[in-house]
Amino acid sequence: MPKKVLVLLRGGPSDIPEIWELPPGGTDGQVKIPRGSGYEHFEFAQEYARIGDELMPVYRWCYRTFIAE
Repeated sequence: MPKKVLVLLRGGPSDIPEIWELPPGGTDGQVKIPRGSGYEHFEFAQEYARIGDELMPVYRWCYRTFIAE
């Protein structure tokens, strides 16, 4: 069973959790989180943060896109 990947999110809307679980297999350096009528986009900040016993990659908010109808 693949191990879950936890990332630390910085910036962006305050209602998005600071720690986000990615599907197994991780990411290509970007995280896209559905929110309301769009998506919040985060990119890997080339840094890591220790939260408890976990060393997590840090992703910073970069922009928002809207869902096309």
